[in-house]
Amino acid sequence: MPPGVDCPMEFWTKEENQSVAVDFLLPTGVYLNFPVSRNANLSTIKQVLWHRAQYEPFFHMLSDPEAYVFTCVNQTAEQQELEDEQRRLCDIQPFLPVLRLVAREGDRVKKLINSQISLVIGKGLHEFDSLRDPEVNDFRTKMRQFCEEAAAHRQQLGWEAWLQYSFPLQLEPVARGWGAGTLRVPNRVLLVNVKFEGSEESFTFQVSTKDMPLALMACALRKKATVFRQQLVERPEDYALQVNGKYEYLYGSYPLCQFQYICSCLHSGLTPHLTMVHSSSILAMRDEQSNPAAQVQKLRTKPPPIPVKKPSSASLWSLEQPFCIELIQGSKVNADERMKLVVQAGLFHGNEMLCKMVSSSEVSVCSGPVWNQRLEFDISICDLPRMARLCLALYAVIEKAKKARSTKKKSKKADCPIAWANLMLFDYKDQLKTGEHCLFMWPFVPDEKGELLNPTGTVRSNPNTESAAALVICLPEVAPHPVYYPALDKVSLGQDLGWVGPPYQDLPCPEPMGSKGNFQGPASEQGLCHPMSCPALVGGVGGVTMHSGGVPDFLESSLALEQRFSTRAILTTPPGCWTSAPRPHVGSFAIKSLRKLTDDELFQYLLQLVQVLKYESYLDCELTKFLLDRALANRKIGHFLFWHLRSEMHVPAVALRFGLIMEAYCRGSTHHMKVLMKQGEALSKLKALNDFVQLSSQKTTKPQAKEMMHMCMRQETYLEALSHLQSPLDPSTLLADVCVEQCTFMDSKMKPLWIMYSNEEAGSEGSVGIIFKNGDDLRQDMLTLQMIQLMDVLWKQEGLDLRMTPYGCLSTGDRTGLIEVVLHSDTIANIQLNKSNMAATAAFNKDALLNWLKSKNPGEALDRAIEEFTLSCAGYCVATYVLGIGDRHSDNIMIRESGQLFHIDFGHFLGNFKTKFGINRERVPFILTYDFVHVIQQGKTNNSEKFERFRGYCERAYTILRRHGLLFLHLFALMRAAGLPELSCSKDIQYLKDSLALGKTEEEALKHFRVKFNEALRESWKTKVNWLAHNVSKDNRQ
Repeated sequence: MPPGVDCPMEFWTKEENQSVAVDFLLPTGVYLNFPVSRNANLSTIKQVLWHRAQYEPFFHMLSDPEAYVFTCVNQTAEQQELEDEQRRLCDIQPFLPVLRLVAREGDRVKKLINSQISLVIGKGLHEFDSLRDPEVNDFRTKMRQFCEEAAAHRQQLGWEAWLQYSFPLQLEPVARGWGAGTLRVPNRVLLVNVKFEGSEESFTFQVSTKDMPLALMACALRKKATVFRQQLVERPEDYALQVNGKYEYLYGSYPLCQFQYICSCLHSGLTPHLTMVHSSSILAMRDEQSNPAAQVQKLRTKPPPIPVKKPSSASLWSLEQPFCIELIQGSKVNADERMKLVVQAGLFHGNEMLCKMVSSSEVSVCSGPVWNQRLEFDISICDLPRMARLCLALYAVIEKAKKARSTKKKSKKADCPIAWANLMLFDYKDQLKTGEHCLFMWPFVPDEKGELLNPTGTVRSNPNTESAAALVICLPEVAPHPVYYPALDKVSLGQDLGWVGPPYQDLPCPEPMGSKGNFQGPASEQGLCHPMSCPALVGGVGGVTMHSGGVPDFLESSLALEQRFSTRAILTTPPGCWTSAPRPHVGSFAIKSLRKLTDDELFQYLLQLVQVLKYESYLDCELTKFLLDRALANRKIGHFLFWHLRSEMHVPAVALRFGLIMEAYCRGSTHHMKVLMKQGEALSKLKALNDFVQLSSQKTTKPQAKEMMHMCMRQETYLEALSHLQSPLDPSTLLADVCVEQCTFMDSKMKPLWIMYSNEEAGSEGSVGIIFKNGDDLRQDMLTLQMIQLMDVLWKQEGLDLRMTPYGCLSTGDRTGLIEVVLHSDTIANIQLNKSNMAATAAFNKDALLNWLKSKNPGEALDRAIEEFTLSCAGYCVATYVLGIGDRHSDNIMIRESGQLFHIDFGHFLGNFKTKFGINRERVPFILTYDFVHVIQQGKTNNSEKFERFRGYCERAYTILRRHGLLFLHLFALMRAAGLPELSCSKDIQYLKDSLALGKTEEEALKHFRVKFNEALRESWKTKVNWLAHNVSKDNRQ
């Protein structure tokens, strides 16, 4: 057989390769070679192969085609079984054009699901199997049973409960009180268009905005009975209302004006279009989406109970000898041969050091240094807390002789940190670890403190075992039998152990986030009762004070935690999250607090909770089960939990944990897994398309590159992958038909794709746009927009609707993601340039914005547009000031035709402003130019009443945010685990404290904000100069 031709990934994306010559190896030993379409799926290819094979020898020895499955070598050089025969050859992208047919073994349904899970999570399940790690295997078994039981339970739900799971309600926040400046919807007449499922005939009704969906459906049924002269026998209770062209339903005892879709229609002046769906159709959907694995679950007997620990085990508290380790040797160490290698070791509980650090002797640099040295710690084994971890750092130092001449600093200073590693002293079954351990280390990344040890880092070894530096250590056998940490019931009974903890009122309570100033006013009270302020979430409890028997004082004091939490939060600086919370006492309390969150609240904080997972020491933890439980009870939460996990699968430190959680979720919802798989295929096609555009735009003009982009998109494989899928940005949005002619790419360096969709069923709201970015990190934008959305919710809860536009933004992978297109909007730069002949004068044309609004809102609509502008401008002035948003120019501030102003592109925040030649380019607290004021005052210079009303909106919005100041601090602090460049140290969190004036009374804070407000107005000419420079620079580039 001639050697095959390798097919790199680029080969499969080229349009000209419409057919590929493929080698086929049959089980009979017969070899065939013939061309197949790259767009053909495996099922079609198998049919063609079978037709040709019947003319070959030994065909009679072959069984039915279904008895065989194709295998290939994939792009990562691994053999892969191709169970899903609906996949196309160009999507499989084998490394060699060779397909081998082998006899199918095992359960086909199970293998198909495993194959699909591997595809959707981006990691082969065989990689988990190959680890042969008992903790991984036990976690997978336990989570599989947990998730399949959840799936089986879901299949027994009634139609209304299943509707709540699949299509959670999208409601506006309920205002606690109505105040001045509130844009509430009055009790007014609303026109609604309703049709019945399976019928094209629709009816338009007049209803009150305060009517419930049930009243509207009753009205529709009466109308139907009258028109068709039928007897009224159907009940409105057996129906639900679906938004046309969307995966969104209206149901429950809520007024129509509280549904987000209805609110959007009221603000935009559009007529809502709804379809009445019968409960039988919803039950049919439920049955169609049933889990095949859940069917098996019913037949499966329960596993035998976990055996009780053997009595022949030693008590930890009887071991009073000092804890020590044996440092044996290292490998793959890369350092200057003129230096010496040292290992530093420390014992930590969370981020608290348990005893003094110890260091090894110096050895000469080589690839495999040898120490064979005992390192003893100043702590007895009986005093080790349950969550104790050993932290190691490998570094190189200059030889003493050279060091003495070159500096006066102490010897053994770390001149060249190399790597670090952490190891839990107890395993996931509470047993003290013993024996030899090879720790593959993580490369050193400098932090703000310059510490060598990284106690909050992962306790997993670096999976890159081929090149990572490694240390071999030996943990001593301290007893003839296994040593277990005492069970919790023994720990709680202090009187039986001969010690009494301190009284609850003497608990140490550090100041919030390490602040040295007292928190005064409402800001010190609001947020302390919030579940996201839970001490175990935000940073554990105080220091670690030991009592006899190795029991930390806060094990006893955590019993009183819940009583004190409602009045006083115990807050410290992350990242001590969860690692300092002894299991299961404080950690269970944290989850108990989180269970108080509604689904909407949980969705609001999901991004942070995924980051908290990184601090967990073991795979099986309360937080993982909590998130999976809620995700399997609410598909929207499941959708975003999946993408938050999937977007970080390229990070080696979390890939195992996140991959296992996604596997468990997929087993609990196989139908949703297929929906997510479709989204993944679309993103894969968009990435290939973006790579193609980036390459072609370098060689041709933009119109030519755009036409080539359209030709690529018209291919069958692209059209199929990019059409008829749920939007990753919002699973209730259907991306129906891609409008190739309206698609383009943007001019920035990475050539983001602008993809447009149409949906006939959705009518006038059927046009949807997404921006695909490849090469830009969207996580900071995602965090900023999450905070703006939270601000919007908090303001609405206080009766203040500032008409914010927190558009969708989602990171989906390594420097890839999606952004929602806000239609019918334009940048201030474009508006000003279109109204001015020269870029140099455009920034100073104060009438441009007002004239543009007049052209889009003729007659009486102008007053409404100006009010929308005023409210939204107030909201974004406060939001951008509090969050320290930088790089504000006229191309990243936009206005909708309805009048709403909004900001985009949040590449700089928390006061990390851009500089040029050492000069800070951000010279004002926030953007408030005189052309903004000109619009607010309706073009009248003496209209101070309107401006003072705008100022009042700003002050009220700022005061509301201060009341929730600690919540914002916690959410940002928890995000430090994400590794964002501009959220990496305490200085970044400090900016938030300062902007919210959390160390001041409310009166002092308001005075502080007024100073900033006046400064922004007074110095606005500097903003105009910056915009002038930006416009001229942009004009020169074009």
